Amino acid sequence: MTTIQLLLLAGGGLFSGILAGFLGIGGGTVLVPLLVTLGYTPVESVATSSLAILMTSLSGSIQNWRMGFFRFKQVFYIGLPAIFTAQLGASLANWVPDYILLVTFGLLLWLNIYLVQLRKQITQDVEAARHESSNPLLARLFTGGAAGFLAGFFGVGGGVIMVPLQILLLGETIKTAIQTSLGVIVITAVSACVGHAWRGNVLLLEGLLLGIGGLIGAQVSTRFLPKLPDRTVTIAFRTLLGLLSIYIFVQAWVSYHG
Repeated sequence: MTTIQLLLLAGGGLFSGILAGFLGIGGGTVLVPLLVTLGYTPVESVATSSLAILMTSLSGSIQNWRMGFFRFKQVFYIGLPAIFTAQLGASLANWVPDYILLVTFGLLLWLNIYLVQLRKQITQDVEAARHESSNPLLARLFTGGAAGFLAGFFGVGGGVIMVPLQILLLGETIKTAIQTSLGVIVITAVSACVGHAWRGNVLLLEGLLLGIGGLIGAQVSTRFLPKLPDRTVTIAFRTLLGLLSIYIFVQAWVSYHG
């Protein structure tokens, strides 16, 4: 591993940690493209990302707990089904062709841009949105199950789907959804990382470098999140997803014709 690769991994981890605290995502939306760019296979990138995400999300969640923003009951109900669905996703990722994995990852990012936009139309009145959720427990189980599958299949923490679903199904504000999402990501990342490690896909050194950078970044960003306007966080979230989706589709095209 060259010095430039080491710096890119550490810097990428730091950036993903900052995003984790600000946007409630594990950082896989940044880490997977970075690892693919450095020449690792998509399944190695997904698996190694899960290790880094575990370190990042744990760091951010500890900071949220210290600041009084960690809700154990909410995290438990969403995280429990994710333990099992993450294993399903990790198993499926092993036999899907690389270009299919990348294309579906890009489509996932597009879906979440739409979900965040839909949130603005549905949840202008947060209390009304909560009232519309006829079965909050079922909504939490569905949210966690979807997040867990995505964690195993794509190497993301699941926050890219958890944040919009909490807003849409549970009527949460975006900041509350982000803080809960980060806690659940600890659970999904553990399950996904174990599943991929069992299959020999996790690159330990690369994962630790990314995770250490993410740990530092998450500590910084979780301190500033409560001070930011919801609109600023929403715009940042959608912009990131849009830019990354373009990059992922380009990589899928290269993989298909490679």
